[in-house]
Parts: sequence; structure tokens; C-alpha cells
Amino acid sequence: MAGPGRYCCKDVLPFTAMVAMECINVGLNTLFKAATSKGMSHFVFVVYSYGVAALVLLPAPFFSYRSRVLPPFTFSILCKIGLLGLIGSSSQIMGYTGINYSSPTLASAISNLTPAFTFVLAIIFRMEKVACRKASSQAKVLGTIVSIAGAFIVTLYKGPRITTIASPKVSLSHALRSSNSNWAVGGLFLTAEYILVPLWYIVQTQIMKEYPAELTVVFLYNLCVSFVAAIVGLITERDSMAWKVGPGIALASVMCSGLFGSCMNNSVHTWALRLKGPVFVAMFKPLSIAIAVAMGVIFLGDTLYLGSLVGATIISLGFYTVMWGKAKEEVSEDPGVDSQESAAAQKVPLLQSRKNELV
Repeated sequence: MAGPGRYCCKDVLPFTAMVAMECINVGLNTLFKAATSKGMSHFVFVVYSYGVAALVLLPAPFFSYRSRVLPPFTFSILCKIGLLGLIGSSSQIMGYTGINYSSPTLASAISNLTPAFTFVLAIIFRMEKVACRKASSQAKVLGTIVSIAGAFIVTLYKGPRITTIASPKVSLSHALRSSNSNWAVGGLFLTAEYILVPLWYIVQTQIMKEYPAELTVVFLYNLCVSFVAAIVGLITERDSMAWKVGPGIALASVMCSGLFGSCMNNSVHTWALRLKGPVFVAMFKPLSIAIAVAMGVIFLGDTLYLGSLVGATIISLGFYTVMWGKAKEEVSEDPGVDSQESAAAQKVPLLQSRKNELV
């Protein structure tokens, strides 16, 4: 029973959680686009959404210390969390600015840069092993390249139209379609965001090694991001009316982003980074473009093109190739430990019985 339970906790659960988080992220980006199209400032959005998350996680530090023994919370860890907050606030502001200028679909498309940058940084910081002659390493490298290629196909190749679903008559679809966009500027900001995201993964993984309390770290991180974004927002948004959020799509977007994005999403990502490492987490980013296309067709009545279908298929092949490489790598590392443990378990009774005979 220990084997299946361990497999579920170490492999199935992280996989399912990360796919769910990518679906939530695409939905939150769409909701944010609708809110900003109604006039909401993205600086104010970041302050409020991360403030809501920090408020929800406020009890986390008290429960963390009571539930388990943790290493001392040093000034070095606090500085690293501050650095993490600076990186996170910068990436969030750039990302939301990019979505405001372009669209959630473009954000999902450019997110395919994340696995490549994360893979390179993980190798530099010795968080990921690459042995060119091993099949597991070859699978990880090949799968990363294939996933990125698939994401670019979705972005750059449209192809013939396959099907069209009637556009739902909701204000969300209208808001997304009627907004002015500047894809060049938006793409520049989004590219900057997805260069910072791998760095966030690396720093967060390092913090988890020193202080493995996910909710406490995420609470301090959200608090730091909200504080930094508030400083930037006060400088850029001089109009006091911009800070007022009334009932409607803006308030719904802030609350959903705070609860499901800044709170739950960051907590799950932090947990997965501690459990599986930065490359595993980053490899789910290319899935977001396929999810964005599917959600656009289902909920916004977008047209499904051949390029989207082909690209999504290639992304899936590359994704599962990397997952196979990671699984093979973990299996090759585990038997050594298991065999040593089993050998020790076999030797102890024999030695003990021999000792009893001598006595």
C-alpha cells in the first residue's frame, strides 16, 4: 500500500494540481482582461489581489510553527523572500500590463519561453542534471524543444478553419473583443514577464530548501508584492478614483485572483517546486496555450483553426516526453536507495539471529 500511496502523492497529485492551476491561470487572465477593459488599473489590481491573498494567509505562520518543527527564520531567508517579492511584483506588473495591451491568448503563447529559460537556469544552479548519453536527459531536452515548437505553431500558424461555436451573449466576451490592443507592446511586456518567472522558480526553490513552510513563505511573499505594487501604484496612479473598486466584474476579478491566483496558485506552485523542482513546474506552461485556445472556443466563441489543433497535439507530445524523462530519472535514482534499505532489512535479522545463537 505504501507504493501506490507514495506514487499518488509524488507523481499523480502534483501533475493533476499543476494542470488545474494552468486552467485557473488562463481563466483568471481572461477575467483580468475583462476587468481592465472596464477601466480598472492593473497596478491597483495587483495591490488588491495580493492584499486579499495575504489577508487570507495571515494565520499561516502561527499554524506552521504549531504543526511541525521548522528551522529558525533567519534574516537571510527574509532577504530572499524580499527578493522573491521584488521579482514577483515586477513580473506581475509587466504581465498584467502586457495582457492589458494584448490578450490572454498571447500571454499563454509567450509563456512557452518559460521551460527553456528555467531549464537553462536549473542547469546553471545545479538543480537539474543533464547527462547527454542518458535517455532521460535526452527526453527532457527533446521534449522541451518540441513543446516550445508546438506553442510557436499555435501562435504563428493559423491554417484552415475547422469549426466555429456561436459566441455566447455575455458581457465578458464583448469586453474582450471591444478592447483596443497593441500586440507589439503587449508582447514586449509579456516576454519580460516570462524571463522573470523562471528566476522566480529558482529563488523560490532555494527558499524551500532552507525553510520548507509553503504557506508562511507565500504569505510573506504576497505581503511583499502588495507592498511593492502599492508604492509603484501610488506613483503612477495619482487619481484617487482609480483606487475605488465597485461591485461588478472588477471586484469579482480581484477576489478571484486573490483567492485562486495569488493565494492558491502560488501555494500550489511553491509546494510543487519543493517536491518536484523548477523544471517540472515550468513544463506545464506550454499547456496554457492549448487551454487558452480551448477556453476561447468554448466560452468566447472563437474559431478553432487547424494550426491550434496541430500545435496543441505537438505540445502534448513534448510535454509527455519530458514527463517520461523525469519519471525515468527518478526511477533510476530510487532503486539504489530502496535496494540499500532492503539489503539492510535483510541483513539485520540474520545478524541478530546469529548473535542469539552465539549467546
